[in-house]
Amino acid sequence: MSTDEDSIVYEVVVNHEEQYSIWPEYKGDPPLSWKKTGKRGPKTDCLAHIDEVWTDMRPLSLRKQMEEMEKRRPELEAEEARRREEAEKKPKDPRDDLVKFLCDGDHPVEAALRPEKTVTVFKDAIDRGYVHLKFTDTRGGTELGVQLDNDLSDFSKADYENATGVVHIIGGLTLNYARVRCTANIDLATLAGRGHLEPIQE
Repeated sequence: MSTDEDSIVYEVVVNHEEQYSIWPEYKGDPPLSWKKTGKRGPKTDCLAHIDEVWTDMRPLSLRKQMEEMEKRRPELEAEEARRREEAEKKPKDPRDDLVKFLCDGDHPVEAALRPEKTVTVFKDAIDRGYVHLKFTDTRGGTELGVQLDNDLSDFSKADYENATGVVHIIGGLTLNYARVRCTANIDLATLAGRGHLEPIQE
């Protein structure tokens, strides 16, 4: 059988997603999931027919999905508007604005120490001039690294050897892009106490 391009008769075929193609008639039935449309002829005629009938290149399943979404658009937009309205009415947790929350009054705080929570480790951090304090009443607890200001801090009431007394810590840090000063009193017996932040005016 001659298969010269000009002499081949093609069938226009379509699959379950309404995607079109051509299939040489001499090869018999098209592959599974494809079926004949009834249009047959030279290749150029078949391709021209496909250009005419296949105006939406999206697969059928995608078209149906997008049509369903379009039908539901008013419902979805109304639901989104309802959620926004409820969110606006809901009282905001002051802890969401972390800097403002920690600048408002004193808060429970503890020394954040690794690998072990001891007065010795805490003193080593103080000697290095950099301590980690954890504000425990924030969401999940907020651990802050504080660069100590030795001129303002007071360690005179601390008895590290007997783990008694209180250290008065003052130091600076940056939290959520804001420069703040941390002030805290830490009881060496518990390595916990109270503290707060205050904004640093540049």
